[in-house]
Parts: sequence; structure tokens; C-alpha cells
Amino acid sequence: MTQNGWTRSASTIAEVAHAAGVSRATVSRVMNGRATVDPELAARVRDVAEQLHYRPSNTARSLSLGRTNTVAVVVPDLANPMFQQVLRGVASAAAEEGYRVLVADTAEHADDEERIALDARLRCDALVLVSPRMSEATLRALLPEIRPVVVVNRAADGTTPTLAIDYAAGIDQIVEHLTGLGHRHLLYLAGPPDSASHGARLDALRAAAARREDVRLSERPAGSSVDSGYAAAQDVLASRATAVVAYNDLVAFGLLARLNELGVAVPGDVSITGFDDIELARFATPSLTTATVPQAELGRQAWAHLRSLVGGDALDPTPPLITPVLAIRASSGPVPPAARLGRRAATDPVGPQVPDLTAAGWAADLGSFLLSGTAADASTVPLARYESGERVPRVHAPRPYLHPVHSAAGTALTETSPVDHRHHYGVSMAVPVVNGTNYWGGRTFLRDEGPTLLPNHGRQVSGGARLADAGATLVDDIEWRDERDRSLLTEDRRLSAAPLADGRGWTLRWSSVLHASHGALRIESPGTNGRPSAGYGGIFWRLPSADVTTVLGEGLVGEEAVHGSLSPWLAFVQRREGATTTVLLVQHPAVLRPWFARVAEYVGAGPALAWDRVVDVPDGGRLDIGLAAVVVDRALGADEAGLLAAQAWG
Repeated sequence: MTQNGWTRSASTIAEVAHAAGVSRATVSRVMNGRATVDPELAARVRDVAEQLHYRPSNTARSLSLGRTNTVAVVVPDLANPMFQQVLRGVASAAAEEGYRVLVADTAEHADDEERIALDARLRCDALVLVSPRMSEATLRALLPEIRPVVVVNRAADGTTPTLAIDYAAGIDQIVEHLTGLGHRHLLYLAGPPDSASHGARLDALRAAAARREDVRLSERPAGSSVDSGYAAAQDVLASRATAVVAYNDLVAFGLLARLNELGVAVPGDVSITGFDDIELARFATPSLTTATVPQAELGRQAWAHLRSLVGGDALDPTPPLITPVLAIRASSGPVPPAARLGRRAATDPVGPQVPDLTAAGWAADLGSFLLSGTAADASTVPLARYESGERVPRVHAPRPYLHPVHSAAGTALTETSPVDHRHHYGVSMAVPVVNGTNYWGGRTFLRDEGPTLLPNHGRQVSGGARLADAGATLVDDIEWRDERDRSLLTEDRRLSAAPLADGRGWTLRWSSVLHASHGALRIESPGTNGRPSAGYGGIFWRLPSADVTTVLGEGLVGEEAVHGSLSPWLAFVQRREGATTTVLLVQHPAVLRPWFARVAEYVGAGPALAWDRVVDVPDGGRLDIGLAAVVVDRALGADEAGLLAAQAWG
């Protein structure tokens, strides 16, 4: 109500008393919920108070009752979702009993915690200290001054009710999980030095590693934030650890983000675990394996203890430890990396006929090259694109590659940087080791150590693809540089394509000559370093998965039969969403090499340069490599595949 330009103040207790015909003391007793007032009289007072919009003064009420009905929660970092959930648990439980909750954030400044806690206690009835960072001596001296108080996430003092997490149990679950996956080198990204929970986790990790003779534990200072995990990525890679135990989920999030930017596959290249299981953990990419702490329930328990203290009840100051439960998600995986896609074998399916491919040629397109075909309906079918590889992350060994490659009907037949092997790129020249440099991407296989992520990734630098033979051939002069960006060798690459004679598909031919123009070359593979049947390296074709994939060779059927064979050709027959395609890979008849072929784990193949023996190229020497592919939109049987293979090189 406004009168003469002034806003009328709220009604006073004296006005309510006068209107209700009672004393101010009676009004006070009614508004404070005292049961000593006659019910009819109390009802009349409440009606008058409501009509006059009277609200009692909280300050006066607190002075009268000797309490504020307010508690404070002191946290080290309110930005941390873990502490937000604890606060939510306290607040929701306290509200049910008419209490309000104040929050104080110490911003991870241990030196300020004592002052902030004392100040908060002057304004409320009790405190909850969550993960205080102050020293043990300071905390023990402070607690008698701020009682009643409940402490969360510190060691119990035998007097103050303390809710603590069994970090040893949570860490043991993480270590057991990772070692069960084959990890033997773990890296701990440490939390704030003043954090008692960091100390408990570190002690538990050291103890868990000490119990396992074959497990090595490395440690790296980090922090408690997303930024600290992001900043640790390079050190994580340099450590050569296969699995990371992050101090908390936020640190794990930052690390995941940076590794994704660098092109490092999780868990293909390195596994990551967190701690706390904050709400976003299961929505991370990939979803985060972490130890689940019941955060909101922790807050509700803290309030229950605090309410009892305020009421004068005696409590057990050392309630049982809260045991985390491991949530296993996608960020942790086995060593060596393996993504079991479970493709099933089948007999040759029968596919539909497709429009005839009547023409093909190379055409420049925004710096890359596009191989185009014209179908019978006059529509242009993009068959293959040649990419320079300049945007490939260094950890993937940058290189020019073909992607996408399509059938004449438009079915995609290559995959680039898939989640199971981020360093696979369409059709490319990929070699695990040349003079110690990795041109395959991802991990390098070391004898007696296994797949290890090393900073030894080289790159293939395109000299600028150009057209020859009246536009029928793409030519590229490529310089192979080592991890220090020094020239190691040069490559003459020629790609050509043409329609099949019957117009029902097309043929791609890839020919490369590696020149030892900067000294002798030594080409190795996991197979030459002690890993049986893993002699991959050379021209490698990574296919996408399909509903059904069958692989054939000359007189051979199935992955086990063709892998390591000297068959002149391999045929991948795939059926996906009703469409059937065959990619027939054909070796140059001059030199047959063992096939590295995969179907169950992923789909891909290529002739292996160094299957089980090192290949040496003398200074000034050369190594010739070739692969042809016949692509059709139907299922090929063994007989027809053999006939087309015989014609693939002209």
C-alpha cells in the first residue's frame, strides 16, 4: 500500500497483538509454534497475522529461541559436482525439518578454511565440513570451537562424527579391473596435495601395486579440475602407461577431451578411470569407468548426524566406512587393444544387380582428387577421394589416403579413424616400423613389452597429387619423414581406375616404389618383434563393418584360413541393409606376400611387407609394392573372383 509517496512497512507484532486482543508474548509463542497457547486463541492469532501479512523477524526469533534453524556446509570447490551432490543431499534432508542451508566455498585455499568455518558457525546452528583441506593439527584444534559439526571425507578423531569413504576398497576394485584387462603399467594423476582423499587414494594405489610384482605404478601431479586433466595429456602419453587412474572424474574428463583432440583412442590406445561417478560420468565420450560414491546419500547422512547433535543426542563418532562400487564403462579396455565386433561368417549371399558403370576418370576437387563414374541413369557416382592427410593427428602417423571409396551403387567401402582403431584411414600405405619410426599410427609393438604408445610417429608428406596419362592416373611424390621431421625415404605413388569390361563394377590399381634415397631402410612389424601372426604393414584397406562379412581366398574360406596365406587374392563379401558388395583385393603377380586379414575383430586386409622377417633395403635401393581392387555390387563366388583377379593387373 502506498500513501503520500511512501511504501507502508510490514505489520508489526504489536499491531497483530492489538487486532487479536492478546499480548505480544502470546503472538510470539503462537508464531514460534509453542503448544502452551489455547488452540482457539492460537487460531485467532494466526488468522489476524495472515490478514495483516505479518511475518516474524528471523533475527528476533533467533534471539528468542537461541537458534537460527540454519546450518552451513563448507566445501573446497562448489564447481565440483561431487560437492554439489553432497550439498544437495544435506539441503533436501534439512528442508524436511524446517532448516535452511548456507554454503561456503573455500576455493581450494586451505589457509582460508579455518577463518571461513569460524565465520559460518557464528551465523548458524551447526556445520558440515566437506573434504576440508586444512592440516590435521589445524582441523583438530578447530573442531571444538565450531561444534556441533559433522566432518565428511577425513579421518575420524574419535570424538567428532565423521563420514568417510573406503578409498582403499574403491582403488582395489579399479586396480583389479585394470590388471584383469592386462594392464601392467598404471599412471596416477594425483589430486591436490592438501586433499586427504588424494593421500588415501595414493596410499591405496601404492599398496595395491606393491601386492602385484608385475604391476608398475607411475605418478604425475595434476589437480582436481577438468583443466588439470587436460594439461596432463602429453605427460600421460610420454609415460607410456597403458591405463590412467585419475584422481577424480573431472580430471578424467579433461584428459579424455585432450586425448580426443590429439587423436588418441580411448580405450584402444590407453584406458582411463575416474573416481566419484558424478552425474555426467556415464555421458562422457567414451563413458567413464569410475568408482561410484553415493554423494547425495552422503549429504543426507551428514544431516542426520548433525540433526541429532543439535538435538543433544549422543552419536557414534566413527560410523562404518562407505564402500564405493565400481561402475565399468567404455573408457577401460584390454591390452593389447582389441575391439571384438563379433562379425559372423556366412555362405556367399546373393545381391542385386546395379546400373552399369560406363566411364571413370580423375578430377580435381578442392585440393583432393575425386574419382567419378557415370551410371546408366546419368547420375554421377563418387567412387574414391584422395586426401593429403594433412589433418591427420600426429599420433596416427599422418599420411595420404583414399576415403571414401564407394561401389558404383554408392555403398561406402572404407572407414576412417574408427573407434576401435583410430589410426586406421581408408586405404593407405601404413607400416609399423621403418628405421624405428612408426608409420602405422597408434602403438608400437616392443619385444618383451608389448604394444606401447611411443612418441615415434612419422608422417608421409604429399608432394601434391597431379594427373597423368590424360587424366587416367593420379601421381604423387611422397616424402617420408621421421619423428624428428627428417627425410627418411621417398615414394613414387601411382593410382589408376577403370570400369570392368562388362560395366558392372570398377578396378583400382595402386602401385608404389619406396626409394632408400637417404640411407638403408629396415622395415619391421610386430611379427618380426615377437608377436606371432601380426606381421601387418604395407597397403592396407580398412573396410566398414557389415551385417554379414565373408572372406574368401584361392581355395580358402574364412579369416583363419586366409590370414597369413599366400593366396593371390582375397575377396570380402559383405551384406548390409539389404545391399551386397564384394571388394576383391589382388596382389601384384610379381611378388606374393602373406595376407594380414581381419574379419571378427574388424574388417580389413593388406599384403604384409614384413610378416615374420625383417625387410632390408640397401642404401640407394628400392622396394616395389602393389595392390589392385575390384569393386562390384554383388556377391562373388570363388570361381568368378579368381577370373576377375587374373584380369585385375591387365
